[in-house]
Amino acid sequence: MTPVTAVAAELPAVFRDLEPSAVWRHFATLCQIPRASKVEAALRAHLYDWARAAGLTPSIDAAGNLLIRKAASRGHDEAPGVILQAHLDMVCQKNGRSAHDFARDAIHPVVRDGWLLAEETTLGADNGIGVALILAVLADRQLPHGPIEALLTIDEEAGMGGARGLAPDLLQGRLLLNLDTEEWGEFYLGCAGGIDVDVSRPGTPSALPEGTEGWRIRLEGLRGGHSGVDIHEQRGNAIKLLTRVLCALDKAIPLRLASLRGGSARNALPREAHATLALPTGSEARLQRHLSDWQSRLRRELAGVDDGVRLEWERCTLAAVAESDAPGAVLAPAEQAVWLASLHAAPYGVRHMSRQLPGVVETSNNLGQVELTPAGGRANFMVRSLHEAGSQALADEIASLFALTGTPVTQSGAYPGWTPNPHSPLLAQCQRVYAQEFGQEARVQVIHAGLECGIIGAAYPGLDMVSFGPTIRGAHAPGERVDIASVALTWRLLTQILAALAERPAQPAASR
Repeated sequence: MTPVTAVAAELPAVFRDLEPSAVWRHFATLCQIPRASKVEAALRAHLYDWARAAGLTPSIDAAGNLLIRKAASRGHDEAPGVILQAHLDMVCQKNGRSAHDFARDAIHPVVRDGWLLAEETTLGADNGIGVALILAVLADRQLPHGPIEALLTIDEEAGMGGARGLAPDLLQGRLLLNLDTEEWGEFYLGCAGGIDVDVSRPGTPSALPEGTEGWRIRLEGLRGGHSGVDIHEQRGNAIKLLTRVLCALDKAIPLRLASLRGGSARNALPREAHATLALPTGSEARLQRHLSDWQSRLRRELAGVDDGVRLEWERCTLAAVAESDAPGAVLAPAEQAVWLASLHAAPYGVRHMSRQLPGVVETSNNLGQVELTPAGGRANFMVRSLHEAGSQALADEIASLFALTGTPVTQSGAYPGWTPNPHSPLLAQCQRVYAQEFGQEARVQVIHAGLECGIIGAAYPGLDMVSFGPTIRGAHAPGERVDIASVALTWRLLTQILAALAERPAQPAASR
């Protein structure tokens, strides 16, 4: 692994033939600079210096967001101000055996069949392509446009901290184009809100029983994905599936659980989970039969959705069984029973589909992370809904489930959804430009994911907002990829929308 100490002076070969080159050059820079949530400072500093050198006006607000202002092009000072918005951070996911270090290593994409992708990690196209599109606009000296404010937020993927901290008097524009959606040919007018439910329970380690041997069980090979965008596809959840296997195994071969870990991001569908446990000596044949049967069962159940699901098992030393801060211990029997039963019963997936918006998920939940050891355990659930009442009801239901065993639950990080405005003048303008450029009508959608538009709109009532972007697949999972041709189309659409808006006179301040 090579530390990233500076941005490469020469464009990496994988990007050299991609168009539009202005966009891909900026995305190549983003791939060079680590940008996990809450550690975007290096990238922000680089872009701040870049903006100053380009004659733009950058600033960093109290929350850590980067705002870059660009004056209107010649003759368009009276056009309405436009805010271009995307987030700097990315979800950092990798395959379990990958040695990639997101704190220091560059992302190394490849081109395959018209897609740019990262093979063993997330690519960061969510939302790096949106950032790159905005930077290309800021750098373009030929594009006609009104006053532009580029709002590049931080911490979107880990709680939307940047948008939450946005001051209500920072932005001057009254139109906002969010570039954080992932289906070319669609304009988005609304999104889900959400809330986190965190479960934490202390435990008292129990001595490892005599006459036992250690085993490690892994459930791997799931596709994972975005916990909002992909939730309706009924993809497997590694935590839920492995818990189910363990509950069934305990009935056949009494087990003592030493650890259970799964998931690595609250907003990603868990792809992998593993458990270490102690079984009575001489249980190997029964264990292998049981797990082989369960692997076959899961493959039948997930056929066409997660065909790669697999169970792997291996012996481990009794010392390795502990895998915790209580060496040589396992969960107390009562604690093991509480956790396995509660996780097995906990909701996951789509709860309600919208009656007003056919085909759109209204309320869902993702059991995203679990870590159990003899000394205690924790779990995170991310609840989403188009309606605040819906997310609150499901969050309360999860809390009630764990309350039955006296397990403490904390609800936090609630953020509002973005209520659709089908009469949006900005949407009408975007639709006209799309039809003129591409000879067909764009689709209008609501997304079951958390965009920052809801939070920004709450701070700036009356802001007219639309979201669009290129086609991205597998966001929040290794193998994330972006359709190269759709990036060129998105650039064409964005520049033409800005040019069209530059011809519109700004409304009087009193009507804003």
